Amino acid sequence: MKKYISVILLTLTIAGSSCKKDFLSLEKNPNTPSAASPDLILAGALKMSAQFPNSTKYTMYAGWIGYLSWSTGYQANTALEQYVITSGTYDVWSDYYINIANYQALIATNSGPNYTAIAKIMEAYNYEALVDNYNNVPYSKAEQGTGDFTPAYDKGSDIYIDLMKQLDAAIVLIQGAQGSATALIPTKAADIVYGGNMGNWLKFANTLKLKLAIRQSNLNGGLGNAAAITAVKATQALGYIDATNGAVANPGYFNSDANGGQQTPMVIAYGLTASGGSSGNNATYQANAYGAHFYGKNNDPRLAQIYSATSTANAANATSLANASVDSVTYNSSWVVVSSPFGSNSPPQGLVPPATKVANMGPSKFGPGVLKTPGAGANLLSSAEALFLQAEGVVRGYLPTGNAAALYNAGIVASFTDDLVTNPATAAATYAARPAIAYPTGGTLQAQIKAIIVQKWAALNLYGAFEAFNEYRRTGYPDDIPLSIYSGANAPNQITRIPYPFIEYSTNAANVAAEGTIDIFKSKIFWAK
Repeated sequence: MKKYISVILLTLTIAGSSCKKDFLSLEKNPNTPSAASPDLILAGALKMSAQFPNSTKYTMYAGWIGYLSWSTGYQANTALEQYVITSGTYDVWSDYYINIANYQALIATNSGPNYTAIAKIMEAYNYEALVDNYNNVPYSKAEQGTGDFTPAYDKGSDIYIDLMKQLDAAIVLIQGAQGSATALIPTKAADIVYGGNMGNWLKFANTLKLKLAIRQSNLNGGLGNAAAITAVKATQALGYIDATNGAVANPGYFNSDANGGQQTPMVIAYGLTASGGSSGNNATYQANAYGAHFYGKNNDPRLAQIYSATSTANAANATSLANASVDSVTYNSSWVVVSSPFGSNSPPQGLVPPATKVANMGPSKFGPGVLKTPGAGANLLSSAEALFLQAEGVVRGYLPTGNAAALYNAGIVASFTDDLVTNPATAAATYAARPAIAYPTGGTLQAQIKAIIVQKWAALNLYGAFEAFNEYRRTGYPDDIPLSIYSGANAPNQITRIPYPFIEYSTNAANVAAEGTIDIFKSKIFWAK
């Protein structure tokens, strides 16, 4: 299938003493190796990987998971709010397959074990996302050049099994190259995630293994995939991503509107242009009442980092309503956020209490923890996510050693740090000591898992909306996220998956048809609850 293998897309950032520029290269014959160097291929592919979770591609998940609401100042978004979704509505399919071809091109350069290992790790990262979006997808037949333009679909569960093997193979390659005088190490300019630190890539691969295993926790009556758990235990000693080595890409983002924008992807998606104009999503999305109220009721300082806020000193009667939620206004002890329920088409009233307006406040947009500097890095797998994964791994027994409470608290600190909370360690300790937040050390397994997943949800706003939605579908937590209140939505439950894209029905019709009718409320990813 041509869209899997015939386009090699390289998005490269070339840094010079006075300028930076993006280049786009199309390699139209997959059987003719790209003339680009392995370093250029690697930098371009990693940059593209960072764009997916941090761009507008996953904004629908941010709405469904309680992070964002559609702006009440715009005509309703029926696909998002009324769940009117077709094969032409949301398509993340093509971008992933294009970038997988980039990593295949990197392997084809035969540049040594370290380059091949990184490519394998990132292929696993991309294929996991495809399965988590669509369940069964082309895998074993998707990379055969011109030999098969209509590849059959592999089961998502089978793909997960092979991804674990590919990650183990990458680990072996990195270990085998350690200490080798001849094994090439990517330059800092090429490896825009870890700057050639292969020890960190080893931990990234091991963290992805843990993630794949935990994602399958519902299998076999809740016992999980035994082979995956065994594989995780076999490499626990190699370590995981921690607070010091989150997988964050930065090719040299800077504040320029050239070539579609050179800022970090979250700023392009939700912030302002270098010239001060509003991005599409900055105008069309605003704070979600569920998300704002969660942070507000727990006096969580991330409230004013994730959503734009005004000081309580500027809001009438605010001090008497600290930590309360009234209508569309959320308070903590210092800040006020004006939000709207998901699916609402009425502007937030901002009343405190009724008939007393909040001074100078429109709907809240995005705060400094989401829109950092234009040059900030883009998360692939954050420290906070990795630490919460490890906490769950300990609780479930996938990791024989470790302290779940300590990992849970470290995840909160990492989130506060990532969201630019002042004095994050101190603020996180105060927050984690609250009875509603404190890790339930003596609680049941489900109580501990719920605490971990709810705090992971709180940490992933906004960059990790897709991952938060995946965890919701796997665990059911947070268990009180409301459905759309849009008139006529009438959803029986939360979305369970998006449909296959239109391009599949037009170019691979027989194979996609074999997957049957996709029901966005009933069809599930194989690991879902």
